[in-house]
Amino acid sequence: MKQKLLLALCFFTAYTSFAQIQGTVTDKNNKALPFVNIYIENTYTGTTSNTEGYYELNLTKTGAHTVVFQFLGYKTLKKKVDISSFPYTLDAVLIDEEITLNEVVINSEENPANKIIRQAIAKRKENLEKIQSYKADFYSRGLIRIKNAPEKILGQEIGDLGGGLDSTRSGVIYLSETVSKLEFLRPNRLKEKIIASKVSGDDNGFSFNNAIDVDFEIYDNTIELGNQIVSPIANNAFGYYNYKLEGVFYDDKGNLINKIKATPKRDNDPVFSGFIYIVEDQWTVYGIELDITGIQAKIPAADKITITQNYSYSQNYAIWAKISQVIDFQYGLFGIKGDGRFTAVYSNYSFNTDLTQKDFGREIVSFEDEANKKDSTYWKTLRPVPLTDEEVLDYQKKDSIQVVRDSKTYKDSVDAVNNKFKLGDILSGYNYSNTYENWSAGITSPISKISFNTVQGWNANVGGYFRKNYDDYKRYLSINGNLNYGFSDDRLRGTLSATYKFNDVSRPFLSVSGGVVVQQFNSSEPISNLLNSAYSLLAEKNYMKLYDLSYVNVAFSDEVFNGLRLNASLSYQRRKALFNTTDQAWYPQDDRDYTSNNPIDPTAYGVAPFETHNIIKASLDARINFDQDYLSYPDSKYNIPNRKFPTLYLGYEKGFSASVDDYNFDQVKARLTQSFNIADKGLFQYNIKAGKFFNADNIAFMDYQHFNGNQTHIGQGSYLNVFNNLPYYTASTNDSYLEMHAEHDFNGFILGKIPLLNKLNFNLIIGAHNLATPDNKPYQEYTIGIDNIGFGKFRFLRLDYLRSYQSGFQSDAILFGLKFF
Repeated sequence: MKQKLLLALCFFTAYTSFAQIQGTVTDKNNKALPFVNIYIENTYTGTTSNTEGYYELNLTKTGAHTVVFQFLGYKTLKKKVDISSFPYTLDAVLIDEEITLNEVVINSEENPANKIIRQAIAKRKENLEKIQSYKADFYSRGLIRIKNAPEKILGQEIGDLGGGLDSTRSGVIYLSETVSKLEFLRPNRLKEKIIASKVSGDDNGFSFNNAIDVDFEIYDNTIELGNQIVSPIANNAFGYYNYKLEGVFYDDKGNLINKIKATPKRDNDPVFSGFIYIVEDQWTVYGIELDITGIQAKIPAADKITITQNYSYSQNYAIWAKISQVIDFQYGLFGIKGDGRFTAVYSNYSFNTDLTQKDFGREIVSFEDEANKKDSTYWKTLRPVPLTDEEVLDYQKKDSIQVVRDSKTYKDSVDAVNNKFKLGDILSGYNYSNTYENWSAGITSPISKISFNTVQGWNANVGGYFRKNYDDYKRYLSINGNLNYGFSDDRLRGTLSATYKFNDVSRPFLSVSGGVVVQQFNSSEPISNLLNSAYSLLAEKNYMKLYDLSYVNVAFSDEVFNGLRLNASLSYQRRKALFNTTDQAWYPQDDRDYTSNNPIDPTAYGVAPFETHNIIKASLDARINFDQDYLSYPDSKYNIPNRKFPTLYLGYEKGFSASVDDYNFDQVKARLTQSFNIADKGLFQYNIKAGKFFNADNIAFMDYQHFNGNQTHIGQGSYLNVFNNLPYYTASTNDSYLEMHAEHDFNGFILGKIPLLNKLNFNLIIGAHNLATPDNKPYQEYTIGIDNIGFGKFRFLRLDYLRSYQSGFQSDAILFGLKFF
């Protein structure tokens, strides 16, 4: 007890001795006011009150100061103080703002709110560009809670989530803070140096609360928040919003502030609802209180997201700048519900500095040495928003739990329980873990991957794995094996592979693998085992064509420098033809028969499409992400591709030393792909491939360039890499080729404007696909479809109508897309 009391006293001392100006902000009814902005007048030295209304304003100079208390909906309060020593207690009581329409002259011909918004839109770009550059301090805190968490999700136990859950299975599951230095240069360069990082329950953790992730600029036409959300002052805002002037008030500097309510014209459009405050005559933003639903933001797990921003005026710079931002959200999915909040405070601005493009590289986030090792005293001096009682308790509890849970005794005891073999493991598979030494091993269920094809008949797989992690998962060794048995061809096959990851910066991988498998001629595997099994047994359509592959392969991959990743592989292969061994079908028909396993000629039963042979294959591929930004975490690097530029893939493949001379070949290939939003008009994506074979007139068919076809009328995965009305192997080539795919998802831009239909929240998608080879006339497909079909948060269906052309109209089809395939 004595030790606990001493610890509490030490904590209390640390909690108070570094508070400079501190106090509580309440309303006239003594109710605590959260997220009030408190700052020294005419500066950006400030803080924000926490959810309990408590604040701490770190100030180093004594003497006379004017402390400003600003909160949307309340009158700004200024308090002059003369401080002789610290800490200094200063409480504040805020009075409700007197919002009135008495001073507004109502023009019956025009909604006054519309006039104000038009002025704000006209001045939007000018106000945006007033800040060409800045330097600032940044603080962020993230908090996520869960309520009544289930014991299991999709059959998997979730435990107590690191000690965050109480007896009601509710509590804080994530709490983290960062303190950073920011540098910004218009139009879009933002660099962050994190000087302190803290994660509850992980003394080695690094927070992922970055300024870049919450850089929501209301002056931009659209704001990226899951979806591209149209700003209430965007150039085209009147196509999305209705406005109402709720009233006006004067701020502490005598500026007239207009409080305007913005509501969506259509419920499911990507827009906000709530309030935006506009400064009269200057037509700048004074603050925002805006909501958006998960449906509007295209974030299925979210119920509602609320963004609150407060701005302050600096006479020195004649600039209104954001000083605080709070993002509140509620979520719910699979019976899990909760809420969270991300708080951000901007302070100590320096505007329109001497920053130039030379000051910015591709690194946009970096960490100061030992940023995660700051003690409580350090945090006390830097944290601009005091912790709430809940947050203090969470840090104390999880930090204590971590000491216990990191011990060998605890981890061994947990493993002893989890590693017990249960009868159900026969069906679900068995996993064994040694948590303290960071390794695990297991075996998969023998019935989890049962499938059917006409070469093997029914076949089953049993897999096993071993994984050893090093340096908090930054390095690892992974060994995987699989045994496959075909009951009809009575053949046991197996593979074994080992992969080692060397570091988490350039992420070099070395892999060695080998074994015997049945392999689709198209290595992209255009038809899944599940679909092939269903079509074979139900409709006697065996679309999957297979050959026997014995191989040994060595592969290496590494990022040579930022944006350029190289992949190299060398393999020895033995390829042998396979034939159908069964004609089993659940509903056989006299007018239907299985085709042969020969992809070149479906009627060539018992005829091999190639000679049995050996070959050595080498490949070298490069992926180039132009102007790729990245985040530098200690001993880790996280890449952020630049959507303004496409990703370029270049490759060279060579087959040599084949036992059949004609099977040697060379191929060069290139691919260009990109995905980007066109403001509020949706997402455009394209994928272009081209290549050329050399010395390849009579190569083995599996070495041809194959194009993903589809004869099932069921869409799977990406539609940017498949021709959904093309038979699987009809266009395969060993010459030159050009393949192009493009799609545009209007994301509600069109269907969201059609009455009644807009309530369904469907998305219109159009697509075009083209294929050209020397031996075939150009083939095209054109599609129009509807995505996001379903109910509530479960929208897993897409429906397309497509037409294909080759020297004129070929055929049309209806395609059902299932997102869970």
